[in-house]
Amino acid sequence: MSALAVVIGAGVDALVCGHYLARAGRRVLVLEGRTAHDDGTEIGWIPPRIVRDLALDRRGLAIHRADPWVAAPLAAGGRLELSRDIARSVEAIRRVSPRDAAKWPAFSERMGRLARLLEHLYAAPPPDPVSRELGGLVRLAGVGLRMRRLGKQAIEDLLRLLPMSAADWLDDWFESDALKAVLGAAGITNLRQGPRSGGTAFVLLHHHVGSPAGVFRPPLSNIGRALAELPGVEIRRGAEISRIAVREGRVAGVLLASGGEIAASLVISGADPRRTLLELVDPGWLDPDVVRAVRNIRSRGVVARVTLMLDRSPGFTTLMVAPSLDYLERAYDDAKYGRVSRAPYLEAASDGPTADGRHRVNVHVQYAPYALADGEWDEARRTALGRLVVEVLSQHLPDLGAAVVERSVLSPRDLEDAYGFPEGQAHHVELALDQLLWMRPVPGWARYRTPIDGLYLCGPGTHPGGGIAGAAGNNAARQIISDLRSGRLR
Repeated sequence: MSALAVVIGAGVDALVCGHYLARAGRRVLVLEGRTAHDDGTEIGWIPPRIVRDLALDRRGLAIHRADPWVAAPLAAGGRLELSRDIARSVEAIRRVSPRDAAKWPAFSERMGRLARLLEHLYAAPPPDPVSRELGGLVRLAGVGLRMRRLGKQAIEDLLRLLPMSAADWLDDWFESDALKAVLGAAGITNLRQGPRSGGTAFVLLHHHVGSPAGVFRPPLSNIGRALAELPGVEIRRGAEISRIAVREGRVAGVLLASGGEIAASLVISGADPRRTLLELVDPGWLDPDVVRAVRNIRSRGVVARVTLMLDRSPGFTTLMVAPSLDYLERAYDDAKYGRVSRAPYLEAASDGPTADGRHRVNVHVQYAPYALADGEWDEARRTALGRLVVEVLSQHLPDLGAAVVERSVLSPRDLEDAYGFPEGQAHHVELALDQLLWMRPVPGWARYRTPIDGLYLCGPGTHPGGGIAGAAGNNAARQIISDLRSGRLR
């Protein structure tokens, strides 16, 4: 069999996996069906190990952490601005609630302690609680020991937080609607759930991983571009995969849509698990129970992207429109029934001036469901959504509308077509409690292997999920290298 390793897709996780395999001596070919992927910007914490191992800091890696990391308009005027500096955040919170300001340092410290436990869990393949293998038992014991070292308070916090809704968790701590909404928004980002849905408190914690205490938004980086320019792997764009070839139960290579086959004894897919196992692979190679589990993966997209070009500065770095948890819940209510939210949750980020002096503002729009109850996404619906976003932002920035010289809208269906996000779901598999850790993407197949010998998964639909840049790719490569060295994989 060929010693070539084929990686499907040129996303961050796929490229990280490919570079680690190349460092281990494998010849790696990355096949990307799209001639241009994203703009190279990635949202999420990058584990320091990846930066160090791939020397990305010497390859132009730039990580941007906004400060203040969020600004939210207040009903009485002004904005609540939360900073990387806890003392500055305390002063900002004191203006809306002295009681909440007094609690902010303790909340930040306790959430930070739990986030560090997740950092440890996310930096390795997930432990399997039903494993009988010695290695699995050792990993589980290590997790238990690390939890015990956190102390009684942290263990109680974690056990309470795991099943809770973000709203219930935050109601226990704070009274300010504005503060709870700023935090609660992190618990529902990219989810077809509201802040009162169970498990969203854990998602809030997930998006805190890798950030300083008191910061609940992941950084931006150009890691995608840095990885694409890193030597060591061959990247072939415009190479659409039509099928993963399987012979006698093991992977044999990939078939190209343009014709021809590339032989490979190792194929790693950065595409979403459903597409990989139900479309690229003939499902006849899989057990019916596996097919059923993969078919039932939830990947419901509810996010659209709106880009505004302004002829002047918008006057903010990051602006969030979500006045309260009730506002977020009502926005979700629309999407629950297949409607675009009439009052959506918006998070707008300014890139600063472009070369021609204009200012780009990228707006995360939630909730805009992939599947609409009354039709399909067309140009009229996209235009209406762009107009709605400007109207909602203008309620807090009265001069914004006159400054907009251009706007573009990507619906969830456009995100699927442009970037391969299933149903527009950027995380490929929703970050829900039953789709995390050893259950991601499905129970029994969470360690990057698939039922087909030589075929692995490495995208954000695997552990630890979206928002942790490159961790899944690193973990998948470690599993593959371990299987090669043990003789399990040839």
